[in-house]
Amino acid sequence: MISALFKIVLIVLISLNIVTGRTGHYVTCGSAIKLQNLAYKIRLHSHDVKYGSGSGQQSVTGTDTTDDVNSHWAILGPLNQTCKRGEPVECGATIRFQHLTTRKFLHSHLFSSPLSGSQEVSAFGENGVGDTGDYWKVVCDGDFWERDDSVAFRHVDTNAYLASSGHAYGRPINGQLEIVGVTRLDSSCHWQTAEGLFVHTSNFNPKQNQNKPEHNEL
Repeated sequence: MISALFKIVLIVLISLNIVTGRTGHYVTCGSAIKLQNLAYKIRLHSHDVKYGSGSGQQSVTGTDTTDDVNSHWAILGPLNQTCKRGEPVECGATIRFQHLTTRKFLHSHLFSSPLSGSQEVSAFGENGVGDTGDYWKVVCDGDFWERDDSVAFRHVDTNAYLASSGHAYGRPINGQLEIVGVTRLDSSCHWQTAEGLFVHTSNFNPKQNQNKPEHNEL
């Protein structure tokens, strides 16, 4: 009897650990991450270098360097909306990416990119404040954005997808690739989390969020 009861308790504990441990697989609000483009194996990057054309705003590029601090982005919610720190990001959610070094936001608008003539992607905002051009919708397959997922990001204002054109810059950012917005979802639009600091809550239960509307999928 004791042995049977022990087995039941052990099974319950193992099950609870699996559910709790699952939260560690999700990308969460407040996390500081690097995003790798799966087609070109580059990390989304920015720095205090402005475009010489288009908007003249801070440039956003892709770099193959893995340890550059200028490739960290914090995940935040839209302006005046709560994105609770540590809560998993839902597929279909609207988020912002804040560049940790300069505090500007990943941004897009109807300017042409300098190398390919696609839609420009820049870093925008002052003192941690931007606008709706900083809003990106997470496009993924499932309920929540998981770390190993191949995901896409659709710009809310223009419906363009975050991508790399594959074109490389010359000086002063020699070898870094152009980051753009494109109208069609293709392999250049697929991203995955790389290095980062992931923040998690201890009481998240994914089963509480099963009755939610259908989301866009890759």
